[in-house]
Amino acid sequence: MTYHGPGQRIAYILMDLRARGLSVRDYVAGLETWLINALQALGVEAVRRCGRVGVWVPDAPGGEAKIAAIGIAVRHGVAMHGIALNVDPDLSAYDAIVPCGVRDYGVTSLAALGRASTLTQVDAALLSAWPDAFGALSITETRMC
Repeated sequence: MTYHGPGQRIAYILMDLRARGLSVRDYVAGLETWLINALQALGVEAVRRCGRVGVWVPDAPGGEAKIAAIGIAVRHGVAMHGIALNVDPDLSAYDAIVPCGVRDYGVTSLAALGRASTLTQVDAALLSAWPDAFGALSITETRMC
């Protein structure tokens, strides 16, 4: 199960994987790289973990915790859906679910880590980190809502 709510930055990306020569694994790794680099720009050390999709903060209060989830679907070589980055959500919303089916780790946010950021700052970090993961964007490829 996943959760989308206030205090998260949700990004839905449509990408033709075939046109870019990407496998699904490459694409997910690219999304993780994108998030890790954006979080680094916001002052947070984040990592990927083998066998666990998403982005993790190893030194979160209470132990390692997920800060960003990834959920995609692929139809006819086109990836859709995307990411949820916890900026300042009510983390108690996760108490009633098992986020992404992972029981052994908690969930954290930028705010819980003491890295208060506005959604505008998060958007800027995400846009800045995109080229290292997937190449340059033109303004016609980007729409932030």
